[in-house]
Amino acid sequence: MSKSLTHIDSDGTARMVDVGAKAETQRIAVASGRIEMSAQALAAIRAGDAPKGDVLGTARIAGIMAAKRTSDLIPMCHPLMIDAVNLDFAFEADAIRATATASLTGRTGVEMEAMTATSIALLTIYDMAKALDKGMVIGAIRLVEKRGGKSGHWQAEGWGA
Repeated sequence: MSKSLTHIDSDGTARMVDVGAKAETQRIAVASGRIEMSAQALAAIRAGDAPKGDVLGTARIAGIMAAKRTSDLIPMCHPLMIDAVNLDFAFEADAIRATATASLTGRTGVEMEAMTATSIALLTIYDMAKALDKGMVIGAIRLVEKRGGKSGHWQAEGWGA
């Protein structure tokens, strides 16, 4: 097996990576995604008039809760003591963009936690607004920046420009 596959042992068996010998460093990950929707749904969410209440407030809490439970959802993720998770929302012409930032001081990164927070925040927006638009489309969920650890700083091309 390839040595570059960190979650596969020499016999090809899935395994959790041993991070015990790694140094603790400050680590930050930022993930982003969007949910496209009708003008009616977008206007209702912006005005706070969605049938189920505060859509973005609920999505923010759901995303934070999800980040804290990432290791329960993704088999090879380590349970982490996250220092902070923040979710920001931005209205676009036909969508809402969710951006999650997760941070910790530890031996492994928080990329999966940031992406989980983003995904669940977007799913929560869908759930809270589906009475207005069942055809909403969630997409473009991706890591856009990470800092810390062995690989240092990485930023997606065009992000933050």
